[in-house]
Amino acid sequence: MLIKCLTLGSYETNCYIVSDGESLDCAVIDPGAQALEILSYLEDLGLHCRALLLTHGHFDHTGALYDLAEETGAPVYVSARDDGVTVGGDYYRFHAPEGAHFLSDGDVIEVGKLRFQVLETPGHTPGSVSFLCTEGEDRALFSGDTLFRGSIGRTDFPGSSYPAILHSLRRLLDLPGDCEVYPGHMDPTSLDRERRMNPFVPAALNVI
Repeated sequence: MLIKCLTLGSYETNCYIVSDGESLDCAVIDPGAQALEILSYLEDLGLHCRALLLTHGHFDHTGALYDLAEETGAPVYVSARDDGVTVGGDYYRFHAPEGAHFLSDGDVIEVGKLRFQVLETPGHTPGSVSFLCTEGEDRALFSGDTLFRGSIGRTDFPGSSYPAILHSLRRLLDLPGDCEVYPGHMDPTSLDRERRMNPFVPAALNVI
């Protein structure tokens, strides 16, 4: 499993390109901006984009989606709960491209030898999801704007919910074992680090 992070756009959103080193198949997670930079990376490494995965519908995570879908022909995966509804500031509405696949909890998307399990983690938006990627014994969690290093996502947008994001945080904390966590903004972390140090953990553990 090769993970490349491109930090793109004025909101410095992390776009992840996760590839199977054997087949060179890859998934692009949250293409927020600068489609040409993403496409250049794919071309330079000879990668084949097989899936465009969205953790949620905010514009800073979807800004390059349409160009990438057109250029690569890769299918788009997103929760229907973020499609066509107000998600984010200035009453932005995300509209999934025609033919997009709408995700359900527990879905698995296979890209080469990579398996992306869908975990519904609402709160930042109604349709926020995280992707738990496995390849053999390797695991990586792509948490979008649900879980950050030492924090959680904002819940002051239309459609956001603080109680819901606490439930989602608890769900991620309850995943077995440890693994690297790759959030939508800022630096990576790990589940064990967040269990020990994230200040929102006590509230998440007490949520009903």
